Amino acid sequence: MNSIIKTALLSTFICLISFQTSAQSSKYKCMLQMSNYVGEGAYIVVSLVNAKGAYEKTLYVMGDDKKWYKTLKEWHKFYSKKPANISAITGASVTGGDRSITTIEIDDAKINSGYKLRFESAVEDQKYHTIDAEIPLTSEGIASKTEGKGYIRYVRLNKI
Repeated sequence: MNSIIKTALLSTFICLISFQTSAQSSKYKCMLQMSNYVGEGAYIVVSLVNAKGAYEKTLYVMGDDKKWYKTLKEWHKFYSKKPANISAITGASVTGGDRSITTIEIDDAKINSGYKLRFESAVEDQKYHTIDAEIPLTSEGIASKTEGKGYIRYVRLNKI
C-alpha cells in the first residue's frame, strides 16, 4: 500500500513539474510612442498572431470603452467569436504624440516559432490600420525598435 501511495505522489509531482516548465512565460515592458496626429485618442489592440496571420490571443487593449471595439475590425471579428474577459489587460486610449508604457506577457514557446505581435489601431472618424506595427517574435525582433505605419510612431519591447 505504501509503494502505491509513493508511486502516485511521485507521478503527481512529475506531472506538476512538467506542466510548470511547459507553461512558462516572460513579461515585457512595451513602450509605444504615438505619431503627432490631430484627433481623438487611438484605440490600439496588441494581439498574438501565428505564422499564418491568424489571431490567437489578445495581449493588451488601449481603450476601455467597449462600444469602440468594433472599429478595430479584424481583431473584433476574432474577439466576437471567442469573447474573453479582457478587463485585466485594458487601459486608456492614447492620443497623438503621447507615449504609453504597459506590460505584456508572452509564452516563451512562441518566441522564434513564427509568431508575431500585431498592433492594430483606429481613431474615430479617421483611417483604420489593421497592421499599424508588427513585431516578429524572434530574439532579434523583440530587441529591435519597430516603426509604425499609421498612428504609431514606434514600439520598443524590453524583457523585465
